Amino acid sequence: MSVIRLKGQADRRLRAGHQWIYSNEVNTDATPLKQFNAGDQVIVETAHGKPLGVAMINPNTLICGRLISRSTDTVLNKSTIVHRLKIALSLRDSVYPEPYYRLVFGDSDGLSGLVVDRFADILVVQISTAGIERVKHEVIEALQEVVKPSAILMKNDGKMRNVEGLDTYVEEVFGHVPEVVYLKENDVLFQAPVWDGQKTGWFYDHRENRKTMQTFCSGKKVLDVFSYVGGWGVQAAAAGATEVTFIDASEAALDHVDANLALNQYEGESNLMQGDAFEAMNALIEEKQRFDVVVMDPPAFIARRKDIKAGEGAYHRANQLAMRLVAKGGILVSGSCSMHLETGRLHDIVRSNSRQLERFSQLIYRGTQAPDHPVHPAIPETEYLKALFYRVHNNMGL
Repeated sequence: MSVIRLKGQADRRLRAGHQWIYSNEVNTDATPLKQFNAGDQVIVETAHGKPLGVAMINPNTLICGRLISRSTDTVLNKSTIVHRLKIALSLRDSVYPEPYYRLVFGDSDGLSGLVVDRFADILVVQISTAGIERVKHEVIEALQEVVKPSAILMKNDGKMRNVEGLDTYVEEVFGHVPEVVYLKENDVLFQAPVWDGQKTGWFYDHRENRKTMQTFCSGKKVLDVFSYVGGWGVQAAAAGATEVTFIDASEAALDHVDANLALNQYEGESNLMQGDAFEAMNALIEEKQRFDVVVMDPPAFIARRKDIKAGEGAYHRANQLAMRLVAKGGILVSGSCSMHLETGRLHDIVRSNSRQLERFSQLIYRGTQAPDHPVHPAIPETEYLKALFYRVHNNMGL
């Protein structure tokens, strides 16, 4: 294999356990990046020529290298993928009694740029790096060998593919994948639109947080903002909520909410509000509506570091509206999937809203991503999800 050589001290992060190499860390005088093709596998050396391992390379991106192995004898081929899939599968099967989970979570499972969600015997795969795209067929063969699925869908339409210079496409690569697939989470049934839905069609990451939310919902009135297909609200309904209101911009997503309520034979009252979430919450405030449980789980308002200021403003506005809709003594669930928004900063946003609205809020639970989204201890980027639960009262003079 060819070699890339790092600049002096540029190996520190890798030695500490991280797996990414930035283009400004490469000694391009000694090893010009332009000599490589996207997806090549190369040996990584320190500034002094000591080998650090093997990486997938993309000369056209800021993150130009992703470490595959710390041994120069190991490359990313079918054998390596099979081995890592078996390790990933053993974790999920030890945690979950049924085959509904994220099977592969990128860097955390040693397969940077690969995500695989499992819906029983159907797999939905997302590839976001040129290196994994280069070994796509090996990935498919390895999944067939380890999991033995009936069908595999490649859902390769994410924004990261554009960054990597990859085409976007959605296609069956094995078997037949229906428009919707079925899953069970916390003993609640769902259909997920894997072809046309967001990401892989479902978000397993909030599984444990939704389970916690259920404990507050029996006999209660619940609001699910940015509901998508009802991951939160339908589980609230299944937990005994008497009334659930769903807000989402997508009419198609709300159709799936209706179907998911029917799957669980919900007999309470459901309200589907299609439109902008901020406008919908303002309308509910004008109607003097109040809810015992309000779930605020928006899309990532902070996609990149440069979006932090604007994104924090969006989180502030969204949580302020949500807090105004919480009934006295009710529960606010404030979620975020923005990696660039730290948990403490989200707490600060809710705290400042409490003061502005003269509410007395108590943080009662801190949630994070489920075990099928493991955190790599040396890669902070793999820890992105947070869910903060607050009990909200009137000011109480405090």
